[in-house]
Amino acid sequence: MNRKPSVLSLGTSLLLAAVSTVVAHKALLAQTSPGSSPASALASVLTYHNDNLRTGQNLSETILTLANVNSSAFGKLVSYQVDGLTYAQPLYVPSVNIPGKGVHNVVYVATEHDSVYAFDADGLFSGPLWHRSFINPKTGLTTIPAADTGGGLVGPEIGITSTPVINASTGTIYVVAATKSRAGVYAQRLHALSIKTGAEKVGARLITATMRGSGDGSRAGVLIFSPLRQLQRAALLLSGGLIYVAFASNEDVDPYHGWVFAYRAAGLARVAVFNDTPDGSQGGIWQSGDGPAADYEGDVFIASGNGTFDVDSSGLDYGDSLIELVRSRSTLVVSDYFTPNNEAVMEEDDLDFGSSGPILLPDQSSGPPHLAIVGDKSGTLYVTDRDHLGGFSPGGDQIVQELASEFSQGIFSTPAYFDGQIYFGPVGNPLVSFALSSGQLQTSSISLSSHTFGYPGAGLSVSSNGSGNTIVWAIDSSAYSADGPAVLYAFDASNLNELYDSSQAGSRDVAGPAVKFTVPTIANGKVYVGTQSELDVYGLL
Repeated sequence: MNRKPSVLSLGTSLLLAAVSTVVAHKALLAQTSPGSSPASALASVLTYHNDNLRTGQNLSETILTLANVNSSAFGKLVSYQVDGLTYAQPLYVPSVNIPGKGVHNVVYVATEHDSVYAFDADGLFSGPLWHRSFINPKTGLTTIPAADTGGGLVGPEIGITSTPVINASTGTIYVVAATKSRAGVYAQRLHALSIKTGAEKVGARLITATMRGSGDGSRAGVLIFSPLRQLQRAALLLSGGLIYVAFASNEDVDPYHGWVFAYRAAGLARVAVFNDTPDGSQGGIWQSGDGPAADYEGDVFIASGNGTFDVDSSGLDYGDSLIELVRSRSTLVVSDYFTPNNEAVMEEDDLDFGSSGPILLPDQSSGPPHLAIVGDKSGTLYVTDRDHLGGFSPGGDQIVQELASEFSQGIFSTPAYFDGQIYFGPVGNPLVSFALSSGQLQTSSISLSSHTFGYPGAGLSVSSNGSGNTIVWAIDSSAYSADGPAVLYAFDASNLNELYDSSQAGSRDVAGPAVKFTVPTIANGKVYVGTQSELDVYGLL
């Protein structure tokens, strides 16, 4: 849709009622989870944060309840060893027929050592059901050493950083792997693997692009995609038969830009490409690991980080912006956008708008029906109308609501949504929930957890059985820099009272060493936590 930004008065009374029926929630998941089936007996988790709106909710959890998630009845069941850091969220598909090994509920894990694993999700099979590696050290094909990028923020090596995406209807898992050859050639490739065997379903697609632009790193008016300088951190998106792949930077080392590619899920032909700073610099799309979001019409929403912004003066650069993209022939074009009025200060002070990925709320019954929420490094929350994002207004942001610096240490995780409640895990703060009412996040009626989360805040997911037994799950990964353990938390969603954490039972439930920006996966009575060296599976003891 070609939407023209319009001005929304912050003083206007906007009525906003959350969709609260179980039917509406299930319809949401059916429409936004790639390859999902509303008739499935067991829930699937096929994409980052459970659906293309990135709500983080699984509404079909019938086993884990407010009564049995406690240290007496719930804990760590098994740990599967993996060969590298797991930044990607584990994905889950029930009842997969693995050749020679029978039917299994399967959890899929990707690592920085360029591996994809398929494990029995219930701990009933020792070792992987299959394991696929994209490197071959004997021939000199390796992951990209972090030292080659100028640092080590991600880890000692760069392989698979983003969360893959699964199309259950075709039995395909899509993943992007970074490699370095013996000749010193860097590459990023999009793979389509069978969820049954890990075999390539079609030839891997080398990710390359050139486009017109005078921006940083251009040559004779042409920008060239750099597989070394660009990090594929944002989760993959499957929407409308296309796989969307977004890029930010490795270690903020110039030159880099925010790139978005679109490939056909069938055959992996590239159909469109977008660069958010073609005549400028930076603008990486990293979103702390969250992926591009898509609405019911297939429009794609991304949040860019620090970078050149000149759209207000007829330019083409969208640093520090919420951007709506639609496909137009061989490119993706900006349909609408929002940029904070203090963008210049944000860019100067490294206060990325895109430190948190956007969450698109389910359709609202009154007021603006289509809302998006995003947070930034300054700790500011922005509630926007997806039909009129607000553009750039020097005199004051023209959006639905803005909570300036409520969480001054920053927001580095995508919020989660359930039944009219928004849950955030900001840095240096408790977990917090806001009720949505009359178009606003109600700061006078918030709930807070007793636990405070250090950097990078809490990675969140929500489970419920329809409208009941709703639990907010969070990973505290603040010990990652010292190789300390990840800590899994469970909270009663109604008041954020703690039900459980993985430090309560001594050494029994301790998870592997933490990885920042990770989120838990909840499916069919189990909770999955990716770490530096293992996948930990929690459930009823």
